Order: sequence, then C-alpha cells, then structure tokens
Amino acid sequence: MSQTTRTEPAPVPAPVPAPTRTRPEPGTAQPGTPTPRPAKSRDSYFDNAKYLAIVLVAMGHAWEPLRDGSRTVTAVYTFVYAFHMPAFIVISGYFSRSFDASPQRIRRLVTGVAVPYVLFETAYTLFTRWTDHEPDRAVSLLDPLYLTWFLAALFVWRLTTPIWRQVRWPLPIALVIAMLATMSPSIGEDLDMQRLLQFLPYFVLGLCLRPEHFRLLRQWKVRLLAVPVALCGLAVAYWSAPHMTGAWFFHRDSAEQLGSPGWAGPLMTLAIFGCSTVLVACFLSWVPGRRTWFTVLGAGTLYGYLLHGFIAQASKPWGWYSPDWIYRPVGEIVVTLFAAVVVTLLCTPPVRRVFRFAMEPRMEWAFRSRT
Repeated sequence: MSQTTRTEPAPVPAPVPAPTRTRPEPGTAQPGTPTPRPAKSRDSYFDNAKYLAIVLVAMGHAWEPLRDGSRTVTAVYTFVYAFHMPAFIVISGYFSRSFDASPQRIRRLVTGVAVPYVLFETAYTLFTRWTDHEPDRAVSLLDPLYLTWFLAALFVWRLTTPIWRQVRWPLPIALVIAMLATMSPSIGEDLDMQRLLQFLPYFVLGLCLRPEHFRLLRQWKVRLLAVPVALCGLAVAYWSAPHMTGAWFFHRDSAEQLGSPGWAGPLMTLAIFGCSTVLVACFLSWVPGRRTWFTVLGAGTLYGYLLHGFIAQASKPWGWYSPDWIYRPVGEIVVTLFAAVVVTLLCTPPVRRVFRFAMEPRMEWAFRSRT
C-alpha cells in the first residue's frame, strides 16, 4: 500500500508493558514471562486506546497511495499522522515508568522488543526484495526497514528510562534534544536516529504522566471541548494541504532535508509537539474506559502493527491500487474499511497464537536461571 523505504513512516505501534497493576502487554511489555498476571487485571481503557490507534495506523498506510490528486485524503492523512504515533509513544512511555533495568525487565525487553525487531527486520527485508524488485537488498539491523523503526526506538528509549526518571527537567531536555536533531542533516541513519530523537519528547511525556492525568482527560467537559479542537485541527490540515508538506509529522528528516533553513527545525519541533500533544489529548479523551467488543484486541496490537505491513507491501505487486475507482470517494471508503478489518483480524487471539513464537518468545534457554 505504501512504498517501502528505510524511513517509512509508521506507526505503531506497538504495545507496551502494562502498569504495575496490569498484565504485561505482548511485545512491549516483554511477554512470555513464566508467571504472567491474570488477564482480568488489564486496564480496558488503555487496551481500547491501543486498538483504536493501531486501526488509524493501518488506515494511514492504506491512504498513502491515494493522496496524490485528493486534497481531502491528504488532509485526513496529515491530521491522523499528527497524533496516532505520538499517542502510541506517550502510552509506551507511561507504561515504561517502572523500568529499572533489573534482570527480569531486561529479559522482557530482549524477548518482547529486541527479538521481534531482529526477526521482522529480517522478514521485511526478504519480503520486500520481491515487492520492491530489489533482490540484493541487504539485511541490516542498524538500518530499520519499514515498520521496525518503532521497535528499535522503543528499545533505546526504555533503556534510557532510569536516566529520565532522575533528571530534574526531563521533558525540556528531551525537547532540546529533538530540536537539535532537526538541525543535524548528517546525523546518520543508524537505528533511524532522526526519528528516534525527534519522537523522544513524546516518550518522556508519557513517563511524566500519572493516572490522574488520564482521569482528567476523560471528564465530560474535556471530551466535549475536544470536539471543536479536533475539528479545528482537521480544518487547518485541509487548508495547509497545498501549502506545506506533512513530512514534518513523520519526524524522519532534518529541516534542511525538508527544504527549510536549519533554524526552522527547532521552531517546527515546538509547534508540532504542541499541536500533536493537544490532538493526542483529544484522542485519549474519546477512548471509552469500559470493556467493549474490541478491548481484547488491545493486547494484540503488536501483532496487527507488524503483520499488516506484509499486506501493505503485497498490494504493490498485486496491483490493488490500479483500478481507477479506487481513487474515487467510494473506493477511498472501501480501502479505509478494508484496512480496519484486516488489522482487526490480525489482532485477534487465533492470530496471536500462531505468531506468538516471534512476538512473545519465552527463550528461557537464553538466560541464566534465577536465584
């Protein structure tokens, strides 16, 4: 559905470890531990949020080939990209607050993030040799391909969590780092460093949040206020579609690479962080807190995130975007619904059982026995 590059915007999302009173989340909660917490202790609100966000990620990838010639699709695409990955990353940071680099948490980090990264980086490379007609594409664990950038970034972010928990002004420091990154076109592509650094403030913001902040967002007056705020954001996205590139929201390039002077990078970093944070708050305020039919799917968002990329890539050689009707309103609606259905199915328990070996390996053999 979208062209594969080593800097493909994605999203993710990917799931993250659960808070102290909830069961660890597959993939980022470093699943596969010998004594998992009972499923009934999961927080329905965050499972709902992760599922809804992963649906937006899949829709965004489905819309990408439809943007040319459609101002409406471009506006909606930009609007969604302004908050869906920041929302995932904020939640990831929130659930990483308890990471203390203890042996048990390091094991979970390796089995739930590092191992899936290695497996899917290799799998995507081999798969896209066919879809992109690049039979000589090399497997490189330092150059994340397509959706795997999020796992590489999450691994680094979580390792740095103890540092952010100790410094006095974590969020301002993270923002300064992101601002400086936009001024460094030669920063290199190892581990998709631009994206890792530019998205860092959202992770640190999540580390700074507390349960009461989410309770505040779910108040009715906040939910009502979020409606005009989001509509205003959508209107701005529609107005700006012909005038500016939405690539700023991908956070994968420096200001110079986006055709702007270096000094514009820090200013855009602050502006985009402010806009994205407000839209993330709007999104989270609308997430239902009760258990719904899709709550159980929130535990499988890593599966939906990583697996739907293969279908997105296969759409190119299979010519799914060749018919003219796809670029009309009816076609755009069909593509949107198809993406939502596919990623929903990929989050279901049967799919998780099949691919658990790659997403949630136990790997007891790889670690020293506990004392």
